[in-house]
Amino acid sequence: MQQSETAPLSRPVTERSKPAHGGPPAFAAIDIGTSSCRILIARPKNQGFCVIDSYARNVRLGEGLVANGVLSDQAMDRALEVLTVCAQKIDHHKVAHMRAVATEACRRAGNIGAFVSRVKRELDIDIDVIDTEEEARLAIAGCLPLLTRDVPHGLVFDIGGGSTQLIWLGCRNGNAEVIGTHSIPNGVVSLTERYGNRLGDPLAYDTCVAEMAGAVKEFCMLHGIADAVARGEVQMIGTSGTVTTLAGIEMGLERYIRSQVDGASMSFDRIGTLTEFLRCLELPQLAAQPCIGEDRAELMLAGCAILEAICTCWPVGRLKVADRGLREGILLDLIHRHDGPADGR
Repeated sequence: MQQSETAPLSRPVTERSKPAHGGPPAFAAIDIGTSSCRILIARPKNQGFCVIDSYARNVRLGEGLVANGVLSDQAMDRALEVLTVCAQKIDHHKVAHMRAVATEACRRAGNIGAFVSRVKRELDIDIDVIDTEEEARLAIAGCLPLLTRDVPHGLVFDIGGGSTQLIWLGCRNGNAEVIGTHSIPNGVVSLTERYGNRLGDPLAYDTCVAEMAGAVKEFCMLHGIADAVARGEVQMIGTSGTVTTLAGIEMGLERYIRSQVDGASMSFDRIGTLTEFLRCLELPQLAAQPCIGEDRAELMLAGCAILEAICTCWPVGRLKVADRGLREGILLDLIHRHDGPADGR
């Protein structure tokens, strides 16, 4: 599928009263994913924004979706609890403009209307269930500052809970153009539910890697990505909990620190070594690892399998780690649409 950088901003965007203090207004972006729910609140500054608050929790909204085709009551309750905190933060910071988007789990859920209505009724938050093209566009908007513009092509991937997004870019004259996007309907939650604890077994793990590698072949051939990689014309950016967690472990962080991880670089050799190490651990040992914890432990091997498939198909040799993406893209869209670049206060 093709996707232009100039794709129109879809609705709804929630408008709220501007702050009385006369300073730049606050903007909020909410990302309701298959695994986690996150909010970022910021004010415009220079050509971007300055974050004033953020919050994220693992809610497993897509739990059981593969088997049942609907969001469970328990999963919706967990999401509502986190969205209630988000609503409180929005009110506290007197947010002027906000947008809440939902991705793969909500795209696939047969009862999504009930969830959207409940959130609107209880919290007065409009949820925009975006398609895969819009998700890719917003994700790349958030990652653009990390691109090296003198490399002809960029490959950006986002390993989500219910899907994996791939974005193929052309970089020239200081600009980046989206050439094509591809959405694989498998992420860390859906693969974990399907494979269960069998991913600790080498055969099951290799099967999962092969499945994901096969899912990118058509996209690879369509755009000649492997040939461009062989010519040394590709840079890679990974934006996902899997990649940022591996980077945190690589740095020896005792707890995850976004400012140290975002923008870091990792070699494929180190990614392979860390993956082999994690695959040898039992679930309690994974949970005990700094930067993983109990919430992510069960999902970690599925993420490693997806990442290994990407690195195997496109051996760029090194990737840049992005702890940014969808929320940042939403914020930039909102700021440019409503106020334009700010003068930095």
